[in-house]
Amino acid sequence: MTKMLSEFTVGESGKIIKVFGEGRVRRRLLDMGVTPGASLILRKKAPLGDPVEITVRGYELTLRKSEAACVEVEVL
Repeated sequence: MTKMLSEFTVGESGKIIKVFGEGRVRRRLLDMGVTPGASLILRKKAPLGDPVEITVRGYELTLRKSEAACVEVEVL
């Protein structure tokens, strides 16, 4: 089953399938290690859902909800 990272709940993990977006947003995500094939875990989510904190490639990364909506993940 796949869903967008912005739809994850705290503690869920998955494998990145595809990174959507255009220009700077997509390039920024890829540069930070959010690439297809990488495993991630959603660690924290702010009360209103923005921002979210994930662990990817061994480090913690905080993303805006709009950025998380650009990442398609296969739920493990």
